[in-house]
Amino acid sequence: MERKHFIRTAGAMGLIFTAGAGISFKRQEEEQLSRQMVQEFVGASHRDMDKVKDMLEAYPTLLNAAHDWKHGDFETGLGAASHVGYKELARYFLDKGAQANIFTACLFGQLTVVKSMLEAFPQALHAKGPHGFTLLHHAEKGGEDATEVKEYLISLGAVDKKIALY
Repeated sequence: MERKHFIRTAGAMGLIFTAGAGISFKRQEEEQLSRQMVQEFVGASHRDMDKVKDMLEAYPTLLNAAHDWKHGDFETGLGAASHVGYKELARYFLDKGAQANIFTACLFGQLTVVKSMLEAFPQALHAKGPHGFTLLHHAEKGGEDATEVKEYLISLGAVDKKIALY
């Protein structure tokens, strides 16, 4: 194939793929979740499993919805349950397919996961979770199950349980 023919063919194929990609995305049929609903869901995720289950049954996309408490303080239902140590609700969220993270791994004492994440991303040791709660805070909320994680974090130099967000 000649160079000129190849360039024309490749260019035409690029346009076809680009147009096809634009057509393949469906427009969102449903309205977005309201800010108030997400706030209510995340708020309930700190303390009220029954309400959370009812809301999630009615609106399944609340599972990974995040509420902005302002100044970049974003929190999901899983984040709320995790930082207050509500393991039963956190497990429920995970079983439903919530996006797991290093904070929740600390809560559940998942040392292998925490070590792997911190080896790959050492600065995550000082990450700010919802409301500025740290990995060490989450490990403490995990109780006996998270003792090894807590000791590991301390061995790396973790001291703060909460860091100002701004």
